[in-house]
Amino acid sequence: MMKLFLLLGSLNAFLSVALGAFGAHYLKQRIPDKIDVFQTGVQYHMIHAIALILIALLSDKLANSSMVNASGWAIFIGIILFSGSLYALSLTGLKIFGPITPLGGLSFLVGWILLAVAAYK
Repeated sequence: MMKLFLLLGSLNAFLSVALGAFGAHYLKQRIPDKIDVFQTGVQYHMIHAIALILIALLSDKLANSSMVNASGWAIFIGIILFSGSLYALSLTGLKIFGPITPLGGLSFLVGWILLAVAAYK
């Protein structure tokens, strides 16, 4: 799992930087009223991409690696749901994506709690 989370973290960090540049250089003029929503998605995307890289490094260091792995999956799902819904909401304006965002936030919270429990045990 270490290599998989390192790959997912690295690819998501790359994607976060690319989307941040896209937002700053292309979208800022086209969706000025929604650029803050897009940038929030980018910010949380990068923070949790780095978290995936840290989880990769911790997955073989902590005795409870199954809980560490579960935290990685929860954070990865959080990236998709939270950041993905904010990207979709800001780009399309469709309010249907709004209710998805808190599910991503909840997934982030679950991931962080699982990591804390794994560290505690």
